[in-house]
Amino acid sequence: MSAGTDAQPRRTARPVWVVATISGLFGLLYAYAVWNAVGNLVETVRVAGDLGLSLNALGWFLWIFAAVFPLLVWGAAFALGLRRRAHQLALLMIVGLALVAVFWLNVVAYATLNTSALIG
Repeated sequence: MSAGTDAQPRRTARPVWVVATISGLFGLLYAYAVWNAVGNLVETVRVAGDLGLSLNALGWFLWIFAAVFPLLVWGAAFALGLRRRAHQLALLMIVGLALVAVFWLNVVAYATLNTSALIG
């Protein structure tokens, strides 16, 4: 092998707008999950206040973490997919969105079945 040849073929640079568009469109879906969690937190606090109760530490943790978790997953998917091809970035975002959906179903199921454990 001569000194002027590369061992690996060069990759063409992907425009920044492609990454921004994919991340932004999926970011809207992740933002919907955050909006749902904040809405449920506000509604839970309102209903508990109407009953003369309030959320305990577990209740606050559950709903705040439910709002933060999609942001963490979006950030991880973005970090893992930033230097990959566009379809790989989109696939990572879809997998992250599926993870958020499963987490959300678990939060809703736990909050529905154990409401007395969250309000005290």
